[in-house]
Amino acid sequence: MESGEIMIKTHSINTERLHERIEKLAQIGKIGDTGVCRLALSKEDKLAVNVVKGWMEEAGMQTRIDHFGNLIGRLEGENSNKPILMIGSHIDSQPYGGRFDGAIGVLGALEVVQTLKEKGIVPEAAVEVVAFCDEEGCRFNKGIFGVRGIWGDLEPGELDRTDKDGITRRQALIEFGCNPDRFSESEYKKGSIAAFLELHIEQGPVLDNLKQPVGIVTGISGPLWLTVEMTGFAGHAGSVPMGMRQDALLGSAKVIVALNEIASQEPGSPTVATVGNIQVFPNSRNIIPEKVTFTVDLRDIELERRNRYEKELRIAIQKIADEHGLKVAISEDTNTEPRYCADWIKDTIRAAARKMGYTPTELMSGPFHDSLVMSNYCDYGMIFVRCKDGISHNPLEYSTNEDIAIGTELLYQTALGIISKNN
Repeated sequence: MESGEIMIKTHSINTERLHERIEKLAQIGKIGDTGVCRLALSKEDKLAVNVVKGWMEEAGMQTRIDHFGNLIGRLEGENSNKPILMIGSHIDSQPYGGRFDGAIGVLGALEVVQTLKEKGIVPEAAVEVVAFCDEEGCRFNKGIFGVRGIWGDLEPGELDRTDKDGITRRQALIEFGCNPDRFSESEYKKGSIAAFLELHIEQGPVLDNLKQPVGIVTGISGPLWLTVEMTGFAGHAGSVPMGMRQDALLGSAKVIVALNEIASQEPGSPTVATVGNIQVFPNSRNIIPEKVTFTVDLRDIELERRNRYEKELRIAIQKIADEHGLKVAISEDTNTEPRYCADWIKDTIRAAARKMGYTPTELMSGPFHDSLVMSNYCDYGMIFVRCKDGISHNPLEYSTNEDIAIGTELLYQTALGIISKNN
């Protein structure tokens, strides 16, 4: 059903204010008519952070930018010692991104807290709104930075990572106004956050196909990232017979086909697999490729199945390498287990939706979000908003004002439900 064909109550939040802020934020780093390029820790990111910081203060929150580059606004509760409710997402973007990815989660959370303030609702525990730094990871090739930072989960060498201009993450943080030597001051104690809520566009086609404005997330798929290097022997493209070649690109192509077949063997399953980057050496028209390096992104909500597919892929890679006289090396870059949303938070979202006169569909998330990290330290829940044709990480990314308003109202009603449980 189209959102306009049913009565879904959105009378609590200020929808006009929300949409004006989304439009204003989209002007920072704007590319073309609808795109956004707001890379983490860039001057555009800093401008955006300062604009949102001003809106947080306008909403009555105390604000700070921590040493990881996270923007945090706090609405104090009656009991400052009680674990808090945190709501948020990120406002950095891909280099060729859209205006809704991450942004509606931060601005929706801001609208939730401003509505609480305007209605005179004082929670027992504090509520914090957060715009996490560098969720996307495209500038320094390693994302979900700020959210990992607050838990002390950064990896060795992360500050030495460089962008395409040779600027290190450490340099960028310092230019942003942060002090990496004081990271510990910005870390949260385990148990200090009771729950985390994130509103986000779906970045997929399920809700759009079902004609549903919003959905309840059941969990986030666990991504497995591998880098595969296949090495053969270079030779003249015009003189080496086909049967005598050790063509690393041919072997890699067969691996890519095998990966697709492995991930597609159970029709209807949520398994997805992608080779998104490939490098060929020596990369010449008339030389048989000697070495090929490519990435593998394998995701599934069921860890057992993902592990089984990984084993099948590794066997296929070795078999293909043997057939073509290639050497192979596989390195693991990321291995994260699927993380399920807390049952009690899903129940709270369902109850909030019923209050609005709506029963949302429930679906898993293929992409990972800041919630993935938060799930290791507190209960979490997510609400998805429909995006047209499932397009994201693209200037054509689009969600209607109406759908975003429904998602934000559901976020508000869910926060109210959690607050009432904490009181």
